[in-house]
Amino acid sequence: MSVINIEHISKLYGDRMVLEDLSASVDAGDKVGIIGVNGTGKSTLLRILAGAEEPDEGTIIFSRGMTVGWLPQNPDFPEEGSVLSYVCEGAGEDYAFESEAKSMLNALELYDFAQELRELSGGQKKRAALCKVLLQNTDVLILDEPTNHLDNFMADWLESYLTRYKGVLLLVTHDRYFLDRVTNQIWEVDGGKVFTYPAGYSGYLERKAEKEEMAQAAERKRQSILRVELQWVMRGARARSTKQKARLERFEKLKSMDAPQGAKQVEMEVVGTRLGKKTIELEHVSKSYGEKVLFTDFSYIFRRYERIGFVGVNGCGKSTLMQILAGRTEPDSGSMEWGETIKIGYFAQECEVMDERQRVIDYIRDEAEYIKTATGRISASRMLERFLFSPDMQYAPIAKISGGERRRLYLLRVLMGAPNVLILDEPTNDLDIATLQVLEDFLDHFPGIVIVVSHDRYFLDRIADRIAAFEDGQIQIYEGGYTDYLEKRKQKEKDAEEVWEKSPESRTKKKDSYRRHDNKKLRFTFAEQKEFETIDEDIESLENRLQELEEEIARNATDFVKLNAFVQEKEETQSLLDEKTERWVYLNDLAERIEEQKKQK
Repeated sequence: MSVINIEHISKLYGDRMVLEDLSASVDAGDKVGIIGVNGTGKSTLLRILAGAEEPDEGTIIFSRGMTVGWLPQNPDFPEEGSVLSYVCEGAGEDYAFESEAKSMLNALELYDFAQELRELSGGQKKRAALCKVLLQNTDVLILDEPTNHLDNFMADWLESYLTRYKGVLLLVTHDRYFLDRVTNQIWEVDGGKVFTYPAGYSGYLERKAEKEEMAQAAERKRQSILRVELQWVMRGARARSTKQKARLERFEKLKSMDAPQGAKQVEMEVVGTRLGKKTIELEHVSKSYGEKVLFTDFSYIFRRYERIGFVGVNGCGKSTLMQILAGRTEPDSGSMEWGETIKIGYFAQECEVMDERQRVIDYIRDEAEYIKTATGRISASRMLERFLFSPDMQYAPIAKISGGERRRLYLLRVLMGAPNVLILDEPTNDLDIATLQVLEDFLDHFPGIVIVVSHDRYFLDRIADRIAAFEDGQIQIYEGGYTDYLEKRKQKEKDAEEVWEKSPESRTKKKDSYRRHDNKKLRFTFAEQKEFETIDEDIESLENRLQELEEEIARNATDFVKLNAFVQEKEETQSLLDEKTERWVYLNDLAERIEEQKKQK
């Protein structure tokens, strides 16, 4: 049953038709992932659906009484107020709501509830806005790039939350693992239209490949018929009979048909400066900000042509290390050496400040007028075309292009410098999936070192052959991609837990070490907080049911059918009670340690 109907939506920006006569519908329980090249209208469609923008033509019809939660790509925030007051706005003195808000803020690593909004970073503000939207418990969630500024662990948490969410979900994200695990519908926006695929991201890829193969087969058949008809025409067909006229008309019709058009894709040619034997060498590098230690005693020599991904929770120092590697920030201690041939291209997490009055082509020409590739010299204008900037767009001011297009433009400028070491800090933020796929292929053949910070698990699995993980102020190296790193980390934790259980001394030592050195706050996850609040009632209910079942068994000792049913239910209830009791022990122990940590501070 359709709960949202989109009927003949059109939207024009200047002389550019972003959405044209677009129609689609959403059924109850649908979780829709919207994809497409940057600038094709994904965010515009979401804003229209959320009521934040009006279409030029057409209507959106929601089922009566449906409530909508909306997270824009760049939310607006009040100038005054704390984090907690912002996310609890409109809740009044609802202490249960406030408790839920605190639990979710902890999950999103916003621990200081009293901190003023104006003091937060852009990423922290986005997470606060996400928390506020999720707390509203609406029938429809519309989220624009919700995974931006979330580290890998928070992305896992959000993925789990949205998988359990019972309402309708529409979101734009570039995270392909996230799309595959959360969505059951894919909408591809292209040429002002929406093409729907009733599947997750993997299913979308399969169905799109089938669709393209069918189109190509139809085109091959058309070309084959054209060759036969052309031979007939060349023999001098006399258009006298009705049959001959019809055949000539069919030939003209076949000839005038357009071949199937593939989706527009960014084209990247491998560029780079020759890389010598000496690369980048770090010895005992450390960095702190005030009392907060980011990393200590990090020594590493980057291998030639290495692809390494850096991961860790937000605020652990990944971006700071990238700035040190790029020579933009000095370490507190230790030393660094760059080889003579090293030429660094640094793609920062946030786009550099652009003069919005400057033309797109002039922004690129400021870096280089031409670039050398394996096939020769290519002009800035031609490179812009390969990055999907048409001649009209090239001579437009930067103010007229979208946020995703600016990110793509910034990437092109970095590549125009022909680096042999690419430092990419969160390159997947605001880049569309098509561009990411081409970037991944480009990095496969890039003749240099690739150093990446990313929360995109698919991207790391695709390009990294080594993972550097920030763990308790140290940087540990793991061979393989992100999935390999997760497996090795789980095994490492399992081995440590076995040692902890076998050795009381080791257990005590680990506890003391944890309290002294771990900068992370102990906290309940959102699910644990909810469970902790209700577990006593759950246990009491199960105990009461066990007593009732024992009485029923005594009363029905001669009725073997009922007796068997009651005995089976008793066994299941006892098993549930045992599980709940184990959880109660764990949750109460965690609650005590949280209180103890608060007292120590």
